[in-house]
Formats: sequence, C-alpha cells, structure tokens
Amino acid sequence: MTDLRFQTLTAEWAPECRRLELSVFEHANPDELIAEDDFRAYARVFPEGFFLCLDGERLVGQAGGIFLNFDFAHPQHTIVEITGENQCGNHDPDGEWYYGTDIAVSPDYRRQGIGRRFYELRKDLAKKHNRRGIIAGGHMPDFVNHKANMSAAEYVDRVASGELYDATLSFQLENGFAIRGVLENYIEDEATDGWSALIVWDNPEHST
Repeated sequence: MTDLRFQTLTAEWAPECRRLELSVFEHANPDELIAEDDFRAYARVFPEGFFLCLDGERLVGQAGGIFLNFDFAHPQHTIVEITGENQCGNHDPDGEWYYGTDIAVSPDYRRQGIGRRFYELRKDLAKKHNRRGIIAGGHMPDFVNHKANMSAAEYVDRVASGELYDATLSFQLENGFAIRGVLENYIEDEATDGWSALIVWDNPEHST
C-alpha cells in the first residue's frame, strides 16, 4: 500500500465517488446508493467522517459515515431511513455512535489492506470524539449462495460461528465487530433479497 494515500472527502471527488459506488454495488438499486449530490452534501456536513483512498489521482476506495444516536431496543431500519436526506441528513454532531453508511473498494484493489485501513480510520475517529463505537448494516454478499437453503438469521449465525465464510461479513468480524441481528429490507439488493447484518464495534476507550 506504499503508493496509496488516504484523505477525507472534498466536493470535487463527488463524480468519481458515484462511479465507484455504482461499479462496486452492481446488484443494488442505483436510486438507493449514494448519489453525486449526496457526496457533495457529505463534504459539507461531515467530511471528517468520509474517507477516500487514492492511487495517484485515481479513486480506488471510499468509506463514509455519520454520528447519530441508536435505539438498540428497536434496531430494525433501512439505510434510507437511518441516514436521512442526502444520506447524511441525520448526522448529529453529538450522536453517541458513528454509523457506517458506505464502504466500497475497487475490485482491482481488494486484498491490499484498504478495507482494514478504512476500519482503523473509523475506529480512530470514534476514539477521538469519544463515541460509544461503530454501527453498520453489514453487507453479506455470499448469502446469495445459501439463501435457498436457510434464513438470513441462520446464515449470519453460521458465519459468526465460523462454519460459513462471507467475504464481507467475516472480514468485519475479524476487525472486532459483533453481529447483533439481521436487518430486513435494509437496501434493495437482488442478490441478498435486501438482508444485511446489524454489526457493532464497541469503543474500548469510551468514557461517560
């Protein structure tokens, strides 16, 4: 990763961010993905929470999020509901949690440590601002190979136990996240039938 650099989002990268978003999430409804104007909104509202990975002047990865409060007693939500207008309108500067709204790495640059570095940056941000931790709707791309034989809840349980491997969800577990359940109709995605895992990382340095 010596030639790669990381920075926070600026508005001029919005077109490239949209292109990367569409190329990575090819099975998702484009209308539910982050739009070009949404990326510009992120750059205004909370650029500190949105990270880019560049190879020279080429965008090869991005990871965004917002601060918010979360009700674990009523955890069900969709990505559209929880993020608000421009997918960042519900950002609360005083929110207790960093909610990961987006992470995308170009297929040509996977397995180079970019995703792991994004998670490190997110954790550092949560620690810097003394947030309780990180929450996200964890994508589970390999569920498509098992959904005919088991429910989403059974699938994530078997991934969590190590019985099954999921390219994204297993990686998140390796990075210290825990599964707190499944989210129905989280995002319109034909491969996963809209299912995602509710994943949480608790900040060990958080103080009240």
